[in-house]
Amino acid sequence: MSTITATALQTSYPPVLPKSFNGNQPKTIRLFPLSNYTFGTKETQPEEDPSVLARLQRLQEHYEAHGMRRTCEGILVCHEHNHPHILMLQIANAFFKLPGDYLKPVDDEISGFKERLNERLAPVGTQFSGEAANDDWEIADTLAQWWRPNFETFMYPFIPAHVSRPKECKKLYFIQLPRQKVLSVPKNMKLLAVPLFELYDNTARYGPQLSAIPHLLSRYNFEFVDEKGEVVAETPGREPPEGYVPKTRVLAGGTDEEMKESGIEEGNGIQ
Repeated sequence: MSTITATALQTSYPPVLPKSFNGNQPKTIRLFPLSNYTFGTKETQPEEDPSVLARLQRLQEHYEAHGMRRTCEGILVCHEHNHPHILMLQIANAFFKLPGDYLKPVDDEISGFKERLNERLAPVGTQFSGEAANDDWEIADTLAQWWRPNFETFMYPFIPAHVSRPKECKKLYFIQLPRQKVLSVPKNMKLLAVPLFELYDNTARYGPQLSAIPHLLSRYNFEFVDEKGEVVAETPGREPPEGYVPKTRVLAGGTDEEMKESGIEEGNGIQ
């Protein structure tokens, strides 16, 4: 019998299933397809600081008046062909960041974070329409804390031993997206769907915080749901369609050519 025939016969047998390996596992996360969401644009939101130096100067002024700055950002996850994608913003075709921002000194953590998410991503007419819109975000686990020990650009996932008064703490939270949602991004930004495959070990392009997201999400098992709401795959998942390679997609705010390449029809979001 040839090697090829023997291999084919061997793979026709059911796999040997090990004993359960889900001890102390957090709850399984259900991910909905990218095609379930609608994306659009809204008025430009200029950056507060014209330069890195200006941003650090404003951080110092905040620290002197209010103490350590609190920054909240969300990891919004959906899937395409059963591969997790992260929704993130791109500014000036170069700078990537997660949705969110620093909290005002008087803000409570979660309610203030929801307000910043609304400012960035809520459609026009809803971002300031009251409590119902503000409570539409499901803020789940804190996945990471990054610390800025001094008035400089470097942040660390720990507080250095010699630092007793960090100048900023940035928290990354898992955001459980609902089955359907409408999101709008300021015209001067792009909203991207970036596959974990692209982020992993890619600090040169995305920096240490964003490239660490695949590690942060590895604690979860996922259920991948189709447009009808049926579970079609689960961790460890099944093979994607033949020839499919995960890639970053421009969801809103890009040029006509970029939107066309991503398969998006203007005004309709994902098709």
